[in-house]
Amino acid sequence: MRTARQFTIDELAERLALSRSTVYYWVRDLPISRAGRANAGQRRGNRAMQRKYRLLREAAYKDGLESFDRLAAEPGFRDFVCLYIAEGSKRNRNRVAICNSDMAVLKLGFKWIFSLTNKPLSFWIQHHADQDLAALRIFWSEALGIAPNAIHFQRKSNSAQLEGRSWRSTHGVLTVSVSDTLLRARLAAWMERVRATWS
Repeated sequence: MRTARQFTIDELAERLALSRSTVYYWVRDLPISRAGRANAGQRRGNRAMQRKYRLLREAAYKDGLESFDRLAAEPGFRDFVCLYIAEGSKRNRNRVAICNSDMAVLKLGFKWIFSLTNKPLSFWIQHHADQDLAALRIFWSEALGIAPNAIHFQRKSNSAQLEGRSWRSTHGVLTVSVSDTLLRARLAAWMERVRATWS
């Protein structure tokens, strides 16, 4: 992916559900070649495309501000937004993701993400080397009511064994995510509305 598709370190880290530093260590000696400078027409096209998507994000943010009061009247919505402030991924403006080992946290996050987007969700479990992958898949598929084969696996890079650890992630760490730029923009507005009430 680094050489053939010219993925950046951040893109690789997101695709593989690994830390940026781990990915950098693996591919640091595989630089990607940069194409020549864009011509004037390409630059105009790029600016037009960037403007289009900026306006779409701004409209979605405005919609988030306007829809907050209506959604906040629904049970669990404010809890979801507070949860996202604390546990949600904020690094990528095109992605909404929650990662946790607590089933209650993931059930709430999954319920709201699923109801707020029409795009496909992805599910990844980070696990220890000695964990039973089939059992993890069954646990999370039953907890969230999703197909077992929708869940993918990523071995935790900083741990070999679960046995003997004082901090135990018995059912692995599940990430629920969706690539949805406009939902991420609305979510940014909802988080701002909640934060404003705290001050």
